[in-house]
Amino acid sequence: MFRRLLICTDFSDGLHRLVDFVPSLAASGIERLVFLHSVPFAESEGVPRVDTAKIEQARNRLGAALEPVLPGIDVHLEVASGRPVDMILKAVEAHAVDLILVGTPTRSLLAEKLFGSTTVELSQRLTVPLMILRPQLIATYTAEELDLRCRHLFRCLLVPYHGSDASNLLIQRLQQKLQQTSIAPERLHLCWVVEGIRRRDVPLDYQLKNAQQALEAVAAVLRTTGVTVDPVEVREGDPIVEVLASAQMADVSAIVTTSSRVNKLLQWSVPQFVDELLRRSWHPLIYFPPQQQ
Repeated sequence: MFRRLLICTDFSDGLHRLVDFVPSLAASGIERLVFLHSVPFAESEGVPRVDTAKIEQARNRLGAALEPVLPGIDVHLEVASGRPVDMILKAVEAHAVDLILVGTPTRSLLAEKLFGSTTVELSQRLTVPLMILRPQLIATYTAEELDLRCRHLFRCLLVPYHGSDASNLLIQRLQQKLQQTSIAPERLHLCWVVEGIRRRDVPLDYQLKNAQQALEAVAAVLRTTGVTVDPVEVREGDPIVEVLASAQMADVSAIVTTSSRVNKLLQWSVPQFVDELLRRSWHPLIYFPPQQQ
């Protein structure tokens, strides 16, 4: 589904372990693989300078990805001093990246708003999807488990859908991706969570029936790409709780989502669905940023 992957690591997220699994990533359909590490500037008498020693150390740590040279996959290292976000955006353009892999810690909403994070800033500036993995999971995988995870990054994707403009845009972008690739996920799992408590003016049974019909229409569209789509699933309750429960029961590799553009002032008090999903999900998350206007 994705062919050009940029893996960004700060060496505390565990993603640097993936240098030993280049063949496994190639088996998932990756044709170009770029490892990126940003080295902070060193200071000498208050003047920032490039830390050549740490750059060399980082290149040595990531160097295993370059050996041996494998047919069918092109591997690069990007190690330099600079702001991580700026380096990532530059690498995306230079290598025609179509997916960025990052790790993110579990942070509170307050911590994200007060101190910011590379992931949050990236999500606001990117035009290509971002895949987010929990470092805690990477740290616990054995080599055998990590090999399997790399081979099955996109094996089964859960797509939460609720009829919004953002949901419809996500389906369109997924459809485009599936039409452009010869290596598609084994299956997609579509889930609609009806929040009955918010629509007391409409009977719950009616809402569930409408959701079922709409979701089946979406599934039919995605099946035209040749991908297998599970029987659609409609749940009732809290969207975050039910989506995470669906992910567990459907045996998925990752959850695919997006968000709509909202007034930034609202973000201080009303977290979006994707924000809350990022904080609470232990499943990998593939985030399609809203298209730039």
